[in-house]
Amino acid sequence: MNSPSGTQEPPPFGPNSEFRLQLLLQSIKDYAIYMLDAHGRVSSWNTGAERFKGYTADEIIGQHFSRFYTPEDRASGLPAHALQTALDQGKFEAEGWRVRKDGSRFWTSVVIDPVYDEDGRHVGFAKITRDITERRQAQEEIDRTRHALSQAQKMEAIGRLTGGVAHDFNNLLTVIRSSADLLQRPGLSEERRAHYVQAIADTADRAARITGQLLAFARRQPLRPERFAVAERIRGMEQILRTTVGATVTLEIQVPDGVGSVEADPSQFETAVLNLVINARDAMPDGGLIRISAARADSIPPTRGHAAADGAFVVVRVEDTGSGITPETLERIFEPFFTTKPVNKGTGLGLSQVYGFAKQSGGEIGVTSKVGEGSAFCLFLPEAPETTATDAGASQGSVAPVPARHVLLVEDNETVGEFASTLLGELGQTVTWAKSAAEALRLLEAGHSHFDLVFSDVVMPGMDGVALGQQIRQRWPDLRVVLTSGYSHVLAEEGHYGFTVLQKPYSVDGLLRMLSV
Repeated sequence: MNSPSGTQEPPPFGPNSEFRLQLLLQSIKDYAIYMLDAHGRVSSWNTGAERFKGYTADEIIGQHFSRFYTPEDRASGLPAHALQTALDQGKFEAEGWRVRKDGSRFWTSVVIDPVYDEDGRHVGFAKITRDITERRQAQEEIDRTRHALSQAQKMEAIGRLTGGVAHDFNNLLTVIRSSADLLQRPGLSEERRAHYVQAIADTADRAARITGQLLAFARRQPLRPERFAVAERIRGMEQILRTTVGATVTLEIQVPDGVGSVEADPSQFETAVLNLVINARDAMPDGGLIRISAARADSIPPTRGHAAADGAFVVVRVEDTGSGITPETLERIFEPFFTTKPVNKGTGLGLSQVYGFAKQSGGEIGVTSKVGEGSAFCLFLPEAPETTATDAGASQGSVAPVPARHVLLVEDNETVGEFASTLLGELGQTVTWAKSAAEALRLLEAGHSHFDLVFSDVVMPGMDGVALGQQIRQRWPDLRVVLTSGYSHVLAEEGHYGFTVLQKPYSVDGLLRMLSV
């Protein structure tokens, strides 16, 4: 073939092919493309390599390529590892810092391929390096922005949570404090005295429910899982559900026999169903229909960005014909203290409790809604394997007479310790109060046979109540241990270790049941 000037052009793949390849590589300025010999020494150098790294071909050819690595990477043996990986796997690809001639660092994308001759002998490596510092900086800026946004959202949620807790608890404390003050007034009738005492008790129960809902949302509520039949449990709630929805709402319960059993906390399950029904009722101020149904499911569909999950589940569906939920609100309905209800008409904790209970029980809560047509919430819980054991949920029966016992009370809080000691004494018990697990062990070592029961707080400085109970179980297996806690991450995350747990705040009835066993 003749060129326009009449001279003969070399064939595309002939004696001059290597020369033409070098011309091509030298023309590439956006990539550092060069060759290494079998020992890692630079044997060729293109314009892009000179631009990125700052060395001319005369300065670098014959030098080992490891000089481009940071001192930290050289010390860790990364250059040799890169070449060996290329030989073993046919390619080495990575990103990392490299060093220019002037000492500055830049972030690179690196590819190393082994090169073999016609006889299959390894003769060197082909190396391509790309400067992606700007891309990395842009990604870091995005990450910083995302982190800042996340932190701002977190602080907003914490602020809303704190404000909601303070608002609700100050309301409750107002009732308790006022009732206590009124109880001290002279000449108070027995009827009014009983009224104020009942107000204090009811308000304390409400406060306990709020803390329980908060812990459930955070998945820190110590659950007491039992196996129970879902259909029987929902039917057992029918009366309270009908009373809750009122006369203007039609309630349909469609839960067939044989829908399956679950292993979950029955009290939290009932609270979750009740919260869903209350939420549906409030979406229909002028009345409507609430339908509760249950069925088996072999998967959880994708929800809130999570992938589908296969398995055996029981799904409880609560649907209504109410006002529906806007897409903007739908994204926030499970946040604690988020509510669209008027002031003093809701705490914003109901759906949070459902969410936390579902997650902590190994399940999920899903929701679909259409504005003006209604909403449907689906509570998924893992189905329990079939067993011959009787399903839980039967009444615990009346409290047996309390025998007189010697109780070793272990409580580090002065106020709670004094109150519990007095309360146990009022119930006919002999009490020895230890203010730490170490003190309790010393008392037991001196004479464990003097005690019939150890009643210990869980959260204490030093050794906690669980560790104390485990030591007692190992050393004095016949001595009964009962734990108590308002919250313990150990109980929430790892379970009860077989110990009876009396949840704070406990009542006199709770203490009586504990003592009567």
